[in-house]
Amino acid sequence: MRGQSRSDKVSEMQLVLISGLSGSGKSIALNVLEDSGYYCVDNLPGPLLQESAELLRRAGHQRVAVSIDARTGESLEQVPGHVAKLKSQGIDLRLLFLDAKNDTLIRRFSETRRRHPLATGNRTLEECLMRERELLAPMGEIGHRLDTSDLLPNKLRNWIKDLLEIRTESLMLLFESFSYKQGVPLDADLVFDVRCLPNPYYDTKLRPLSGLDDAVIAFLEREPKVGTMYEDIRRFVETWLPSYGQENRSSLNVAIGCTGGRHRSVYFAERLARHFRSLSSVLVRHRHLDAPA
Repeated sequence: MRGQSRSDKVSEMQLVLISGLSGSGKSIALNVLEDSGYYCVDNLPGPLLQESAELLRRAGHQRVAVSIDARTGESLEQVPGHVAKLKSQGIDLRLLFLDAKNDTLIRRFSETRRRHPLATGNRTLEECLMRERELLAPMGEIGHRLDTSDLLPNKLRNWIKDLLEIRTESLMLLFESFSYKQGVPLDADLVFDVRCLPNPYYDTKLRPLSGLDDAVIAFLEREPKVGTMYEDIRRFVETWLPSYGQENRSSLNVAIGCTGGRHRSVYFAERLARHFRSLSSVLVRHRHLDAPA
């Protein structure tokens, strides 16, 4: 609109500023935001915060996450001033400061064999952490502090999503039929074997058809065991789907296999997909449907 002020235009951007101690989980936080659709910048020099925010806004980025840490050095003292100015311009700016106990940080550095960013030949790891805390003090005073000492990575990811009110996208379900003759798909998360069910292949009229054809569907649905197997698979996936979603997965691959990958497995993949479309995003793939009957 013509009457829209510069401040209103700036307010279209949401900026999440990630800071904290090395080893406290800043990379995990940035990855969570990147996976959630944020444009992410790692290790931005503090003095460039305001200029970078303006450039990213002009480029059309509405959700941005920036990581600033002790590698910026003494100029960290300037960051609170930049933060205040950006907020005054209407930018929705949130500062998340990750912290952890020294013994936890020392253990994490030991486990990963990483070198502390402030390490020199004259500093021990404890001295590096002490210096880092001094440099980051201005950031810790204005940010939402989160102690990650006792948090596993998945728990930290969920906490960050909750703190920043990031809506979790529904899990993508992939139902995939395959032929055991060709082997189990390497990307399968769950595998169900339906070879114990009656095989339309042995009916010469049905052999050239597939699980997509009405005649094959009618053949299978006349068999009570098919209905029982379907209900067992459906119930299992439906029961455990929420738990898989809580593990920060973006997709779950459910593979259903039969001997040739043309009849029974195709039927099951299609039928399951129809049911789960009301619960989640769904894809269907048939690996060996075009193989010779």
